[in-house]
Amino acid sequence: MADGLLERPLVPIVDEADAESTYAALLEQTAPEATQPVVIHVRTDTNGQHGAAALERFESLAAADRMALETNTYTGDDITETIIDAATAVEASAIVFCSRGGSGWFDLLAGGVRSSLMAKSQRPVVLLPTDVG
Repeated sequence: MADGLLERPLVPIVDEADAESTYAALLEQTAPEATQPVVIHVRTDTNGQHGAAALERFESLAAADRMALETNTYTGDDITETIIDAATAVEASAIVFCSRGGSGWFDLLAGGVRSSLMAKSQRPVVLLPTDVG
């Protein structure tokens, strides 16, 4: 992976399983000391604490490897625009995620949102490979 792309990536996650697979995929591409991700969860409503467990799981994995990171939850009706706005706000080096099956908005991220991010983002969009097995 090119130097710089993963220095300060914005990493949207949806649930604990996604946090685990995305963290593992990120570590396949860079060392913990070489990246400072901003990990976010996007929810489309203002009810509940959806995503808190996912962010906590990513944080615990990162803490074990002494990876510095930031986390945040965003609310927005348009997931693509919310992710792009977050990437702009934190001056992300890229938008980075794993495409895989899942639930909720992440099903969209595997298709429509991913395509929309690629078309609309002014930042690189990086799809991390995951083990399929």
